[in-house]
Amino acid sequence: MSAVVITEFMDEPAVDTLSARLPTHYDPGLADAQERIPALLADATALIVRNRTQVTAALLEAAPKLKCVGRLGVGLDNIDLEACKDRNVAVFPATGANNLSVAEYVLSTAMLLLRGAYQSTAAMIGGHWPRQALIGRELSGHVMGLVGFGAIAREVAMRAQMLGMEVVAYDPYCPANDPAWQLARNVSLEGVLDLADVISLHTPLNEGTRHLINAQTLARMKSSAVVINAARGGVIDETALAAALHAGNLAGAALDVFETEPLTAEAAQKFDGLPNLVLTPHIAGVTEESNVRVSALIAETVLSHLGEPV
Repeated sequence: MSAVVITEFMDEPAVDTLSARLPTHYDPGLADAQERIPALLADATALIVRNRTQVTAALLEAAPKLKCVGRLGVGLDNIDLEACKDRNVAVFPATGANNLSVAEYVLSTAMLLLRGAYQSTAAMIGGHWPRQALIGRELSGHVMGLVGFGAIAREVAMRAQMLGMEVVAYDPYCPANDPAWQLARNVSLEGVLDLADVISLHTPLNEGTRHLINAQTLARMKSSAVVINAARGGVIDETALAAALHAGNLAGAALDVFETEPLTAEAAQKFDGLPNLVLTPHIAGVTEESNVRVSALIAETVLSHLGEPV
């Protein structure tokens, strides 16, 4: 039986690092067959997951020897933290390892949405020359609004400033004397909604943030604003967002995370016919480079926790 069970994709050299020291079962397809996972955990001392594997109290019951859970990413809403604490199972997110990739995703989609030029390919192939219709906007001179001002938001703020944007941010948990406020003007949530041309979400998903962006908050935004969510899907009311886009009350949106993942064809139907929308399958934090960093960090952390040489 395996000491380490990995249920979602991981950089192969990091898997090799683990398997060179401990019996390792690596099957990135297990997230699609979670009923198979409990039987693999009887002797496991470490479980490594991404965001789709549900680490529940029931799953932990099947893993009496488990000492830690490694999360190939930073969000922990798929892991029952209380159940882990009760069983003395340590939980290790890959904090900081994919900050840069998410920040670049936010800025690249902001450029895409403001410029609008991505809509031209089909027309060009069809023999059209829609130059006048595709005069877009620059990032420079516009306002980046950040809802949440943690490490990733700060990476966005620093790069947005370098691109000539003014940055405003809302985070009730960030002390007013935090030096990071040099990167952004500290405003209320209403201030972000009123001022921003690009609104990027950077909050965890909890009862206080679920549907934080809803019909009322969307109505408060500029009709020329764009919204980007690479945080957690439930922070946005997707139905309200789709309605605002269909009504022309919002200039565009980019969603990398969804209330239910994977996004089904039925759930995606509300977004049909929206050319000013970018949908991606939870890949903002996943680049070739970040996958190496995240995987190496979790492999080393897990081995260290289990008392193995790194």
